[in-house]
Amino acid sequence: MRNLKKIALVITDVFSVNVAYIIAFSLIYYGIPRLYFDSFKKDAIIISLIYIVVFYIMKLYESLWNYASIDELMLVVTANIISGCLVMGYGRSIGHYFPINIHIIAIVLAMALTLSFRLSFRIYRRGIVSVYIRHNRNRNRVMVIGAGSAGNMIMKEMLTKREKRYNPIAIIDDSPYKIGKRICGVKVMGNRKDIERIAKEERIDTILIAIPSINQKDKSEIINICKKTACKLQIIPGLYEILNGQAKLNTMRDVSVEDLLGRDQVKLDDKGILEYIHNKVVMVTGGGGSIGSELCRQIAIFNPKELIIFDIYENNAYDIQNELKYNYPSLNLKVLIGSIRDKKRLETIFCKYRPEIVFNAAAHKHVPLMEESPGEAIKNNVFGTLNLAETADKFGVKRFVMISTDKAVNPTNVMGASKRICEMIVQAMDKVSKTEFVAVRFGNVLGSNGSVIPLFKKQIAKGGPVTLTHKDITRFFMLIPEAAQLVIQAGAYAKGGEIFVLDMGSPIKIYDLATDLIKLSGLVPNEDIEIKVTGLRPGEKLYEELLMSEEGLEETRHDKIFIGRPTYTNIEELKKNLNSLKFVLDNDNIEEIKNGIKQMVPTYREASLKEGQSESKSVGYKDEIENEIHEKGIVEEEVAAGV
Repeated sequence: MRNLKKIALVITDVFSVNVAYIIAFSLIYYGIPRLYFDSFKKDAIIISLIYIVVFYIMKLYESLWNYASIDELMLVVTANIISGCLVMGYGRSIGHYFPINIHIIAIVLAMALTLSFRLSFRIYRRGIVSVYIRHNRNRNRVMVIGAGSAGNMIMKEMLTKREKRYNPIAIIDDSPYKIGKRICGVKVMGNRKDIERIAKEERIDTILIAIPSINQKDKSEIINICKKTACKLQIIPGLYEILNGQAKLNTMRDVSVEDLLGRDQVKLDDKGILEYIHNKVVMVTGGGGSIGSELCRQIAIFNPKELIIFDIYENNAYDIQNELKYNYPSLNLKVLIGSIRDKKRLETIFCKYRPEIVFNAAAHKHVPLMEESPGEAIKNNVFGTLNLAETADKFGVKRFVMISTDKAVNPTNVMGASKRICEMIVQAMDKVSKTEFVAVRFGNVLGSNGSVIPLFKKQIAKGGPVTLTHKDITRFFMLIPEAAQLVIQAGAYAKGGEIFVLDMGSPIKIYDLATDLIKLSGLVPNEDIEIKVTGLRPGEKLYEELLMSEEGLEETRHDKIFIGRPTYTNIEELKKNLNSLKFVLDNDNIEEIKNGIKQMVPTYREASLKEGQSESKSVGYKDEIENEIHEKGIVEEEVAAGV
């Protein structure tokens, strides 16, 4: 079949070339003079061969003309010009002097005929596909936002792929110049303010956001407008897609809650980070987890001497190992399995590999589970961190960065209290060690293991209900890459003993997250998908705080990183209290363990699940904390608008 198409093209080209010369003579002489006719009969075969050979050399018989672009068209033009010049040279070499205007007209006509025939393939295909698309009622009626290069690519693919499920109906763009114009026959109907109206009038099913260079503020605003339409939303991933010519339908992804946060890309002090990571042996404990694995990805960029991933869960460690090997083939990577609770294992590893920088992301983090197994939270989070810190001190680690949480502030659960004790260990160890010990505190990260977003997505996929514990519950959120980048940046500022507090933006209501996810799926909250409030879980509180009242804040060179003053520095007293807590662990009595934690963390108070109990005091203290944060410039009013 393929050879038949080539043969058909060759025959058509031979016909086109000869017809071109006949017409050229007819236009000049109203027929072919006898003088030239005899010469042309002798030269017709040679002229045809010259054209066919040039066309073959320039691969005109290998292009897929169904998908011809400007490149293929320019190739046809160039091939005809070269062929015409060779024919002219051949004629003069044997003494057949056709007038030069005959050659020029013949070249132009041959170009038009060979080009027209090839374009007919695309015109035929476009017509057939267009008719199919317009009359296929099963296809989604689509609105494309963005009339730029990416939008143009997306439109072309929708109109040339019969198997795709999209029928483009309208285009939206904020440029007044483009409104009223057409792309691929589809009209630019208005700007972002017209989205809701046009979606209703044109019965739009799906909205595709095709602006890869859009900033976070505009993206958030457009998505919030689109949410009101109940259409399914999809978006092109980023600017690199358009630069690589990959702005295609299969690169479109569903709009996520992350897109709604409106958080701008983190700007890093690459020079400062490079100075303390480049050509250093870096170890990440819990390196297979959500934060740990992202830390590994970000660290790999700065070309460490060796990156050691340490994790108890081999499946996650294996996944990040394969990813890093593929993306960074020259990275000196070592993946080791073990637990930070095993001090002998830690000492063996530190003795062999001599890490210079340690990021501790290994921890039990699930609040309700740790309420039922508080002993495990203490063994892993507290004594695991102590083991790691003491081993780092023993083997002369230069810098130790511990991942903490906003739940460590006035903790109402065992997990948060355990992390507060970890912060105390870090601050106390810093006073007696040459190692620079610091902690970095931040809130929830979207999409992490055990976070609420993956749970909501699963519940929506099953048809609901979406469950949340309280309608007024709020949390601070940031993206996983953002958190990891700021942790690494904070490590560059470390002098020892600091608790770095990351700017989490404004707190977000979990109920709003649930409704957003449902709307982004093209469904209606509490109609298509029920939102069910189940009541607060053990250890859960309505809000989180990022700093304790006695800490205060200091600014750093980075506008999203702040420093809380050291509040605990007595290592001897700390170890004495830890020994008492360790003794209590042996009994495995939940109440005794919690009482032991309260002795170490005076601000720890168990959350009450009774409606309204202690709530008014909590809210008042929250306001006091937020006022201090606002005064220091942490909270940005424009962040997370509409979420």
